[in-house]
Amino acid sequence: MRAHVGDRLIIKGHHIGEPDRDAEILEVRGPDGGPPYVVRWEEDGHQGFFFPGPAIEHFAPRRAAGTRRGRRSS
Repeated sequence: MRAHVGDRLIIKGHHIGEPDRDAEILEVRGPDGGPPYVVRWEEDGHQGFFFPGPAIEHFAPRRAAGTRRGRRSS
């Protein structure tokens, strides 16, 4: 993740009905725009460090429905 001062972070609620949270990036402490970030949370003005988790997860590709492994019968 790369960020700049003034960018906004939006954190989706973790549970049904939980509101999203957002924060303004005040400082970028990592190299090349990377974390950690100093942020100010919109809801209460609290300032603190934020270390975002990985944004991309890689999964093994799924096989198409109806395909089978093994030999074909003739």
